[in-house]
Amino acid sequence: MASNTDFVQYIVDQCGGAGRVEAKKMFGDYGVYCNGTLFGLVCDNGLYIKPTDAGRQLLRTETLRPPYPGAKPYFYIEDVDDRDYLSALVGATCAALPEPKPRGGGRTAAVGRRQQTQQSQNAERRTNKAPTRFDT
Repeated sequence: MASNTDFVQYIVDQCGGAGRVEAKKMFGDYGVYCNGTLFGLVCDNGLYIKPTDAGRQLLRTETLRPPYPGAKPYFYIEDVDDRDYLSALVGATCAALPEPKPRGGGRTAAVGRRQQTQQSQNAERRTNKAPTRFDT
C-alpha cells in the first residue's frame, strides 16, 4: 500500500525544524531528505529513519524494522506528532550520515562531455593534417 500524500506532507512539516526537508517519490513510496541528505523513508504511512548511533541516543523507543520486504532495518518512528522530537532526531541522524555523493549531472553533463570530446577530436585532426602546399 502506498503512502497517503497528506501523511507525507505532514512528516515533511514535522521534521522541518532540522533544515530544508523534502520528500521525493521512490518506488511507490517516498524518500525523505534534509538539506540534500536522504535520512529516511515514508512507506505505508509509516516513518522509517536510517539507524545511527546519534539517532539511537534520542529514540524514545527503539524499534527496528524494514520499511519494505527485503530492506535493511530502519528505526520505525511511532511518535510523529512531536515536532521538536522529530526535528532533533532528524538533525542528529543527518549529522551522523556521510555527505551525499555528487551526482553525474545527467543529460547536461553528458552533453558537456560530448562537446569536450568533439572539441578534442577536432583539435587532434587539425594538428595531424598534412601541410598545405602552395604552388606559385
